[in-house]
Amino acid sequence: MDEPDPEWLLERLDLGEYEVRALTELLTIGRTTAPTLSEATGIPKARIYDVLSELSDRGFLKVIPGRPKEYQPKPPAEILDRAIENRRQTFESERQSIQSMREAFLETFQSRFEAASQDITPTEELFWVVDVGEVSERETRQLYAAAEERIRVFTKSFEYLPAVKEALSAAADRGVDVRVLFVHEEYLEPDNQAVQAERMDTLDAIAGVDYRISESKLPVRGTLADPSMEYESGKALFLVEEEDIPLALRQAAVTENASFVAGMNRLFELTWEYESLEG
Repeated sequence: MDEPDPEWLLERLDLGEYEVRALTELLTIGRTTAPTLSEATGIPKARIYDVLSELSDRGFLKVIPGRPKEYQPKPPAEILDRAIENRRQTFESERQSIQSMREAFLETFQSRFEAASQDITPTEELFWVVDVGEVSERETRQLYAAAEERIRVFTKSFEYLPAVKEALSAAADRGVDVRVLFVHEEYLEPDNQAVQAERMDTLDAIAGVDYRISESKLPVRGTLADPSMEYESGKALFLVEEEDIPLALRQAAVTENASFVAGMNRLFELTWEYESLEG
């Protein structure tokens, strides 16, 4: 396996070109001075101190007092930990900023929204659509994160599991009852059969997640969150099989209609109980 490009890895930490260049060199040669680093990297001497100050402020390196000062990179694991903490603090600051304007935002826009929505019928509100791919994966992670009691997943081979695994595992950790219903491998292409086997191995390692295999084709694929047979709650994201349409052009439907979600849940539970096999 080829070694990942160092600069690409550091760019993922939201560093600029000069910061990436400086930190790459520091991690390669170790403790050094600003003039030496400037010469080694080609970063202008007029900029090198600002670059090092930025890296220091982010917690990625140590400044060693002396004449001249020296700069020493933190260990790679500490750099990653600090990058995560920096983003967490940024997120928390943004969250508080948005929360602080909640009252003014609602006062300004709620009445406008209600007036503009008066002519929308219940049928028109039943579904909205999202693109399949990053958008549907983000919506799925949100379903997992908001679930309090149950998550039900219809899937062929759960190809998108790596993109949602963390959120699914977190839901299981907090006690959400998670069940996954796979399509039987006889209905899958060989490539999808291999993917399905890998995903089952992944689920085996997540405590609190159970799965079974449907004996027949499933008419839909998607996720149900907190379905209620009392029609009081529930949200779902699903799509129907469209083999002739490229994945990039497909769309998934999202609904918060509790009655519809309850009906989908009934299909899931009946299939799980009477038309499925243990994985």
